[in-house]
Amino acid sequence: MNASRRPPSPREALTDDTPTDSGEAPPLRVNRTRTGIHAKPTPSPETELDDPSLYFNRELSNLQFNIRVLEQALDPSHPLLNRLTFLLIFSSNLDEFFEIRVAGLKHQVMLGSEDTGADGMAPRRVLAEISRIAHEQVDRQYHILNDVLIPALEEQRIRYRRRAQWTEAQRGWVREYFDEEIMPVISPIGLDPSHPFPRLVNKSLNFIVELEGKDAFGREGGLAILPAPRSLPRVIRLPESLTEAGYTEYVFLSSMIHAHAQEVFPGMEVRGCYQFRLTRNADLSVDPEEVSDLASALRGELLARRYGDGVRLEVADNCPDELANFLLTQFELEPQDLYRVNGPVNLTRMMSVLGDIDRPDLLYRPFTPGLPKNLKADTSLFEVIRQGDVLLHHPFQSFTPIEDLLREAARDADVLAIKQTLYRTGADSPIVGALVEAARNGKEVTVVIELRARFDEADNLALASRLQEAGAIVIYGVMAYKTHAKMLHIVRREKGELRYYAHLGTGNYHAKTARLYTDYSLLTANETLCEDVHMVFQQLTGMGKPRRIERLLHAPFVLHERLVAMIDREAKVAEKGRKAHLIIKCNALTEPKLIRALYRASRAGVQCDLIIRGMCCLRPGVPGISENIRVRSIIGRFLEHTRVFHFHNDGKPETWASSADFMERNMFHRVETGFPILDKKLAQRVRKDLETYLVDNCQSWVLQEDGGYRQQQPGEAAPISAQETLLYAYAARA
Repeated sequence: MNASRRPPSPREALTDDTPTDSGEAPPLRVNRTRTGIHAKPTPSPETELDDPSLYFNRELSNLQFNIRVLEQALDPSHPLLNRLTFLLIFSSNLDEFFEIRVAGLKHQVMLGSEDTGADGMAPRRVLAEISRIAHEQVDRQYHILNDVLIPALEEQRIRYRRRAQWTEAQRGWVREYFDEEIMPVISPIGLDPSHPFPRLVNKSLNFIVELEGKDAFGREGGLAILPAPRSLPRVIRLPESLTEAGYTEYVFLSSMIHAHAQEVFPGMEVRGCYQFRLTRNADLSVDPEEVSDLASALRGELLARRYGDGVRLEVADNCPDELANFLLTQFELEPQDLYRVNGPVNLTRMMSVLGDIDRPDLLYRPFTPGLPKNLKADTSLFEVIRQGDVLLHHPFQSFTPIEDLLREAARDADVLAIKQTLYRTGADSPIVGALVEAARNGKEVTVVIELRARFDEADNLALASRLQEAGAIVIYGVMAYKTHAKMLHIVRREKGELRYYAHLGTGNYHAKTARLYTDYSLLTANETLCEDVHMVFQQLTGMGKPRRIERLLHAPFVLHERLVAMIDREAKVAEKGRKAHLIIKCNALTEPKLIRALYRASRAGVQCDLIIRGMCCLRPGVPGISENIRVRSIIGRFLEHTRVFHFHNDGKPETWASSADFMERNMFHRVETGFPILDKKLAQRVRKDLETYLVDNCQSWVLQEDGGYRQQQPGEAAPISAQETLLYAYAARA
């Protein structure tokens, strides 16, 4: 970007087709992002509902969600350090996108598979479109970092010092740091016939170095690989004595290595030193028919994950073409897999700085989650739950009641047994601590741990070991189906009889994410629901045919079928000329049969409001097909994670919450639960929460018929942020 050019205002609505001069930075702010449809014809009302033109590609939709996350880095309604956080989350999300989704597509191409989804796009075409969009957005990300956020941080006396900006005193300190901290652990690798190109760890920071001259053995200079020590931080804070008064200053490890690369190769001339990073296929592959011990198999796969096939190469933008091409050849990648970046190749590692900077004025205001009035500190949670269901909306309301319930159960002499599912938790969490205490206190503790929770496998293996050592029974679920349901079941003896208590949730048993993700928690002693939870646990831990479950909807057995039936039921009401309305809030909508059910409902006249945070393959606004469907995505301070479904049902409303998204994997390849909100007041409260999201005009992005997302603007109306509204409302109720 030219220094004299004013960056576009974050509220300026630039579109994808905004022209840019050759060599000029792409527009920083876009309020319209394509999702993979290119001038497809509008289907007629007679079109079959499996017509590919009615579906967006799921991978491109996933990529577009990440772009909406990047947009937050330009939104001045977020504090400055949180804007930087959004930019870094974009990097982290993009890493996973390449590690899993792009890797999967490349594998399809390698096998010669032309299988397509409902959208009909072949894998090669999807990869080409991903490459086009990802290159544009990565360039844009670095422009936002370099031209917007870093200057804004410097205005707030937070500075990232480039090598050219180091003072003499700072150069001396960097030299000392390099000699004492980096040089002892760095391992250069010269490339020659006896030193082949090394296997580099997934996403590790490395340098390719051009050398001239002869080494101690008389070998002619050529190329060397310099892996950055993984034990060292990627961003280092300069001592206050070396910084400008009032400033907090940092230097990058990559800059330190660049500055002193010559010292790593004494007697040689370093002609060039360029950072690069390889992203590898990180998906785990465990064949259920060939595995006798899942835990052992996963331990082996975790090691292999670090060295999967390459899928993306990032290099410094000044890296010569011949070196970039050399690296592409080594990793068996194509030119479209190369990403040149103007800055550190591993931006995600900048996250460490956020916890180091003591500037609360540049972060979201802290808050204390609320609690329902009936949850008093001196009252037994069993007593409260017996009196009626308790519904918590995290993070606006506290997650601690779930932890407190487990702690109380662990210490209560009348509690006989505890059963729980764990998906993403962490071995050192209070939840696991309470389960360990319960097992040591002689309770019958059974824990169904899903070892295959992606990127949490190592943590889950650790917590499984901890629970087993305490005497808990640990089950790894059903081999062919991930256990994604969030359930807790407690058996307690009361007045000589056994009574059940249960917790059902839309999110994981993780205290940290409960402050960052929106989720619902239901605490209940309802006999039917608790018996259903008991039955699901029996299915998970034992063997036998599915038992009759009264109120819960569980996958992979009935959840999908019943959701389709409830949508179709709403359509039948509309066909009779009566009011019909549904609201569905989840993280992703990709499953074709559910999408077709929504199309049928729209055709019948059902007003369909969909709040889909991420991937959405449904095409709204098509005349005669989906003109009654509205899709919005909420992106804000908290990650929207609740899965809630509300049906008007001809004046007899039903409200459900679930652990499942509207995706094939959730409906057919996972153990999931959908649970009704039976208390009318609680159901009404959930409906009001949903209506708050539907009137958001600050953080809401509306999906257009052509695949673009447009951010809602308040205009002359009062600005409404759903998350801020709920945060205030639940705090006021506390």
